[in-house]
Amino acid sequence: MKRTPLYQDHANRGGKLVPFAGWEMPIQFAGILSEVKSVRSGAGIFDVSHMGRLVISGTDASKLLDMLTTSYISRMQSGKAKYTLICNENGGIIDDTIIYKHTPNKFLMIPNASNEEAIIKWINRCAADLNYEIELQRVTTDTLMMALQGPQAAQILQPICSIDLLNAKPFCIFEGKILGYDSTIATTGYTGETGVEIICNLNDGPYLWSELINLGVTPCGLGARDLLRIEAGLLLHGSDMNTNVSPLEAGLSRFVSFDKPAFFGRAIMLSQQELGLGKSLIGFKLEDKGIPRHGYEILKNNDIIGEVTSGSYSPTLDTGIGLGYVPIEFSREDTELQVDIRGRMTKSKVVPLPFYSRKRSK
Repeated sequence: MKRTPLYQDHANRGGKLVPFAGWEMPIQFAGILSEVKSVRSGAGIFDVSHMGRLVISGTDASKLLDMLTTSYISRMQSGKAKYTLICNENGGIIDDTIIYKHTPNKFLMIPNASNEEAIIKWINRCAADLNYEIELQRVTTDTLMMALQGPQAAQILQPICSIDLLNAKPFCIFEGKILGYDSTIATTGYTGETGVEIICNLNDGPYLWSELINLGVTPCGLGARDLLRIEAGLLLHGSDMNTNVSPLEAGLSRFVSFDKPAFFGRAIMLSQQELGLGKSLIGFKLEDKGIPRHGYEILKNNDIIGEVTSGSYSPTLDTGIGLGYVPIEFSREDTELQVDIRGRMTKSKVVPLPFYSRKRSK
């Protein structure tokens, strides 16, 4: 479904006309590298309305989410958020998501845009098979979602927000007002920086977006978002993980609660934990000039051992960086590899993830 741009309405109120893309996030506004710099040093805003927004409620909501995800959702406190994975019976990753807990019986799930329909079907199928009573409400088309990210994000937003953002901890969710408009505000993001994600009414989004631009926030597009998340070592479903990859192979075992008695894929993952993995996701840095891209071959002594799943030039680190899967014996830190960049064998080295991480003051 396409949504038409919404900034025209804002112009009618005499405000500053700025692009607000709705579900059509542009690749860039002023430029990818300048947008990345703004997020790393100040604050940038992304229109992420393309992401899914599903409200799951009912007396069996937490039990269902315990089965659907790799995390112990029923142990979450209200007002908290958790990054987790949705897997099939074979341990393959159907999607990664953040789940927000409003109340003991009400949750908000944010699936990836391309997976939203599949996730809705999976939720309904599992609820029916398990005979769990839940209510699933898709609010994607009734709301807008923006990500305000960067070290100055909270300070810029605070004067127009009713929530105490300056003392808010990461991975929390609040109901408050911005510019007087009802908003759901979460201290989460996909850039490696502090910041918030805002969900608001369909008609209010353009005014919030425009006011933040007026306050000095840089509008950012899909290109900057992808580069920022690669620098932060954050995976993209469909590129860095899919149903052929388990959370353990993707380096996401810390998001798997093996103390939970049952969830889809648990037996397979326990077996992988016991027997060992055949492949693993790695991060690598180029030691020569070049930009690794998705699909480029990864080699060891000129033998192909894998391929790049995500890659780019990092302006923050001033070098080429990437992610990819290789046999487990080549996944150790400092292992020297090669990346075939258009026929040129480019030296690279396995490095720990994330590539970039901001030191937190608290």
